[in-house]
Amino acid sequence: MFLPTTKAEMKKLGWNKLDVILVTGDTYIDSSYIGAAVIGKTLFNAGYKVGIIAQPNIDNAEDITRLGEPELFWGVTAGSIDSMVANYTALKKKRRNDDFTPGGENNRRPDRATIVYSNLIKRYFKGGKPIVLGGIEASLRRIAHYDYWSKKIRKSILFDAKADILLYGMGEKTVLELTKAIKNSESIKNIKGICYISKNGEDEIEKTDKYIILPSFESVKQDKIEFIKMFNLFYVNQDPKTAKGLIQKQDTRYLIHNPPQNYLTQSELDEIYNIEYERDVHPFYKKMGKTKALETIKFSITTHRGCYGECNFCAIAVHQGRTIRSRSEESILKEAKEIVGRKDFKGYINDVGGPTANMYQIECLKKENYGSCENKRCLYPKKCKTLTVSHKKQIELLKKLRSLENIKKVFVASGIRYDLILEDKKYGMEYLKEIVEHHVSGQMKIAPEHIEDNTLDKMGKPGKEYLKQFKDKFYELNEKTGKKQFLTYYFIAAHPGTTEKEMKKLKTFVSKELRMNPEQVQIFTPTPMTYSTLMYYTEMNPFTGEKLFVEKDMNKKRKQKDIVVQKGGRR
Repeated sequence: MFLPTTKAEMKKLGWNKLDVILVTGDTYIDSSYIGAAVIGKTLFNAGYKVGIIAQPNIDNAEDITRLGEPELFWGVTAGSIDSMVANYTALKKKRRNDDFTPGGENNRRPDRATIVYSNLIKRYFKGGKPIVLGGIEASLRRIAHYDYWSKKIRKSILFDAKADILLYGMGEKTVLELTKAIKNSESIKNIKGICYISKNGEDEIEKTDKYIILPSFESVKQDKIEFIKMFNLFYVNQDPKTAKGLIQKQDTRYLIHNPPQNYLTQSELDEIYNIEYERDVHPFYKKMGKTKALETIKFSITTHRGCYGECNFCAIAVHQGRTIRSRSEESILKEAKEIVGRKDFKGYINDVGGPTANMYQIECLKKENYGSCENKRCLYPKKCKTLTVSHKKQIELLKKLRSLENIKKVFVASGIRYDLILEDKKYGMEYLKEIVEHHVSGQMKIAPEHIEDNTLDKMGKPGKEYLKQFKDKFYELNEKTGKKQFLTYYFIAAHPGTTEKEMKKLKTFVSKELRMNPEQVQIFTPTPMTYSTLMYYTEMNPFTGEKLFVEKDMNKKRKQKDIVVQKGGRR
């Protein structure tokens, strides 16, 4: 079933009032890929009455008042993408299209949607029901952060939105604990995975030895060294097994950042994905036009969460986590069989994967037991010896999926770490052979991002020797299997530490070594809570303290991209 979006739907369910109302910047797609749907269905399965208001008109009361006022709280999210990223390009030009809006026109998601929706609720409801922020925008703006679009340090979004609670990360377990506490009028102060505002700061924490005092908002706003110190403390305190809570003074009050919620166990993760989803846009919104995002996620399957790659420009580490949590093979096959049974299924599963497809069922036992290493990464500069890489379980899973009746093709469209394939001496080539023969069509996408060591070091990415080896192995397998498939490459321009010199070297490399003219070149966008954004703002290498070149001129950023994209370079 769909969660109700109108009073008429509530009436059909026999509901007079809702316990929780979720307000989201995406249209309502009932899918395990959509955060508002997952949280809503998780609460519904726990016995709560939940409704959704998607992309409300912010100029009047019609949409936001449609379901009345909730009994327990409002949940607010900007949607699947930070609203500023959704609305603007890296060069700060307004985007015309939005894949999560019916009709595709980018006209329904306001800038800083989390703040706008919170204010909209406060404008029309004076009952004082708590406003709980969640989703990627809130999660990555939960402490003082650099905002690329306003070029300044902003407070936690909890302060700017004047909301009551912020729920960060993957929030199923947290939202159940929080909802129960609110329903029973219990204290929320010890719930993991939330932030809240306190007038007394550390005085309200029962065990202050479990909390770290971050540099204040005023100090990080004035001093870039203090900002780096704050970010480092924040980053190393995001693993549920090792993290302490954080306290940061912002104006005369304090942000209390509780330790992260414990990761879901495999059985708990299976339970989330075993929920019945409609895999479609709610009829109320479907009549408004086609939603492009549905094409990708309708018949796709998530196999796991998290990523231990820790690329410096990626925020997955502080949102989903640095530890892989995989679903059971049984749960994944069950979902695939449900997809096959749908009348509108045409035989193609669009994707089987996660943030990085080939991390399924691969994790360091030491990390699983004791938490992430504070001063060591799993894959950079080289793969850690403690991490045992084996693609065996994913190979077995893919074979079982494609053997299901009425399945014509199972695609692996999620990102693949080719260095992991090469590091797996026992099953890596067998995995690549499986992918080449059965799970790509025409082209395989990989993301080396760059080839120059100076830039790769700032990105936290492996060297070009992996890329050369992988390219040769890929085309060798294509030749042996009689396939005519190609690699396509994603690169980043204007990343901190990158000059036109590095881009010219990249151009030479792709022309001579890869024998192609790349089209997939993105200009770096500084998004909150990544090390690359920290470099962009401070113009320093946070790991060494050295001064760093950062291209901030918009025309020169575009020129860096043009050097690689244009045939023969920029004329």
